[in-house]
Amino acid sequence: MKKMWIPRVLVVLGSLVAGSALAVEGMWQPEQLPLIKDDLKQKGLQIEPDKLNDLTSFPMNAIVSLGGCSASFVSELGLVVTNHHCAYGSIQYNSSAEKNYLANGFYAASLKEELPAAPGSRIFVTEEIQDVSEKLLQGLVKVKGLRRYETIETRKKELIAACEKSPGYRCRIDSFLGESSYRLTKQLEVKDVRLVQAPPSAIGKFGGDVDNWMWPRHTGDFSFYRAYVDQKGFPAEYSPENVPYKPKSFLRVDAQGVKEGSFVMVAGYPGRTNRHRLAREVQYNFEVSGPETKDYLDRRIALIEAFKAKEPELGIRYASQLAGMNNASKNIEGKQKGYEAMKLLELKRQDEASVIALFSADKNRAAVKNYEALEALLLEEQKAERFNFILRKATDSDLLRTAQKLYRLAVEKEKPDAKREAGYQDRDLAMFEQNLVALSRRFDARVDQSLWELGLGDAARAEAPLKNRLPKQLQQLLQLEGPALTAKLASFYSSSVLIDEKQRLALMKADRKSLEALQDPFMQWAVALHQPGIKLENESKDRSGRFQELRSQFMKNLVAARLKQGKVVYPDANSTLRITYGTVQGYTNRQGLPQESFTKLEQISAKHTGKDPFDVPARELELIKAKAYGAYVLPEIGTVPVNFLADLDITGGNSGSATLNAKAELTGLVFDGTIDGVISDWAFDPAFTRSIHLDVRYLLWVLDQYTGATRLLDEMGVSTGKVTAQKH
Repeated sequence: MKKMWIPRVLVVLGSLVAGSALAVEGMWQPEQLPLIKDDLKQKGLQIEPDKLNDLTSFPMNAIVSLGGCSASFVSELGLVVTNHHCAYGSIQYNSSAEKNYLANGFYAASLKEELPAAPGSRIFVTEEIQDVSEKLLQGLVKVKGLRRYETIETRKKELIAACEKSPGYRCRIDSFLGESSYRLTKQLEVKDVRLVQAPPSAIGKFGGDVDNWMWPRHTGDFSFYRAYVDQKGFPAEYSPENVPYKPKSFLRVDAQGVKEGSFVMVAGYPGRTNRHRLAREVQYNFEVSGPETKDYLDRRIALIEAFKAKEPELGIRYASQLAGMNNASKNIEGKQKGYEAMKLLELKRQDEASVIALFSADKNRAAVKNYEALEALLLEEQKAERFNFILRKATDSDLLRTAQKLYRLAVEKEKPDAKREAGYQDRDLAMFEQNLVALSRRFDARVDQSLWELGLGDAARAEAPLKNRLPKQLQQLLQLEGPALTAKLASFYSSSVLIDEKQRLALMKADRKSLEALQDPFMQWAVALHQPGIKLENESKDRSGRFQELRSQFMKNLVAARLKQGKVVYPDANSTLRITYGTVQGYTNRQGLPQESFTKLEQISAKHTGKDPFDVPARELELIKAKAYGAYVLPEIGTVPVNFLADLDITGGNSGSATLNAKAELTGLVFDGTIDGVISDWAFDPAFTRSIHLDVRYLLWVLDQYTGATRLLDEMGVSTGKVTAQKH
């Protein structure tokens, strides 16, 4: 078994967790699970917890990342299951008015019919994790600000470059507990990803944005990818000659499913939580940043929807972006309600005061001083963020961002590869190119122009001290309004070569002087904005260097203080591999209404209106009416279960994660949380935090009864609801 790094402080704290009522809180690193094995077994885990600590064997080497969502292998031929909304970009990319896979669904009846996923799609298989804290932080005691940031970044690049000498691997370094420690993760990078199956959006996205974050829920949020490699078994870009990847293990499907009170755990890559933020940060997020962001998102959504209403084809082009913005907007709304209901700011202030009191009681003046310096730096950061939000609005055009990235690439290529900015090194160029290709299917000049006008309008109305800091070229543009601004921007789009995919790709090879001489309005803007942007970037890096020093020390002080109180401090989620666990159970919502654990097949028919997002496919209605349940009934509810609730601790990035039963078999997919519980990104509330899971029986029912996807059922070892034995 490959040994994994266990942070020293967490070895100490782990002993405090076993048997604790707080066990469902926390997104645990695999290496921590042996420390809480007593509680895992008490909750119902039937495999040895030590197995969850080994990334090279079942079940952990079946868990993969899609670089934003989670997924898992479910067959020996590299079949991968994830959420429909995680594969949405690939479904949209392959859709057109003639072949609208978003509306009609997609099923490849053979390997030859499987479609290339959207450019840039990846499957990452984690194979090794190691502690690199000492290597990154050695000798930095007296190094400050920008120099500290740059030193750490240089060391990161060196470690990543050494890690990636093994062909086919992608390596990354993540920080924990306020950047007080770092881990290097080595992942196999599968580059040929293909779309295998996706239900119609009327199933995979049933309820749409109306039901998003809501319970009860009835969404068949699943899709299948397949990982392909070259004929020697190594990762390679798409080729018709590539063959299915054979994972070292894959998840067995639990066609019998779970019931009320069953033990469940989720393995995946949760994105970001902010539970260790200070009260000042909480207040800024919920009283300034969040409301302003939601307002801007909502107006962007309305603008795109207006275009979509006139031209449905634009709805396909912007489907993925719309889904993301709607999700973010509703998430902010839910968090805002939780913030107010919990009186979170008051709780944070009280908690913070108790920590400072502990520092003072210990006569730890250095810890108090560190806290005061961190507070001052937060004020500086928030002032910078106020300006940066205005700048982002004033430059909010996909085509302008593309020009800026191309020009930055030309500038960075003048440096040795090791000295280039992350995102512009040789290791990044394949993804860079694929993003340029993907733009062709996700862009329309008229929509982009209107969105830019919206952002410019906001910037023009900004407070003078903020607006006056914008680069002079932007300030001149802000003086235009109405038809004059529209005409000016229209002339940019009509004369830009960047709209053409071939010319965009050709510019990847251009040098700086060639781009500066290019008579393209967007490239000219990119050149003009480059130096002001570098100045802001360096100021941000300087703050980051100071944050690393101050926040890492604050977190060390906090952990020590909490340890004296007998309390657990676990790292915030940061897109690294985590496991959470708990039980299937409902709850009483903030309105005082009891919420049952499972939803039922018949409730889908009851929601049917004939209009999006509650337009149930006719075939599904017929099957439900005929009670064609197959072998997928949950006896306790007398029908096929669709979704279920559990008290697991999750966040964004967990989407698509495997929901595992006590034997580590696939029993569902997590795809959402309740609106009552989204505040858990900032503060865990056990009474209201519930995760929403697709029940594997509904997934199988759709494949079997609705789609007739016998090829996939056979491949997963499922036959009329029974699972054959599989080797791991």
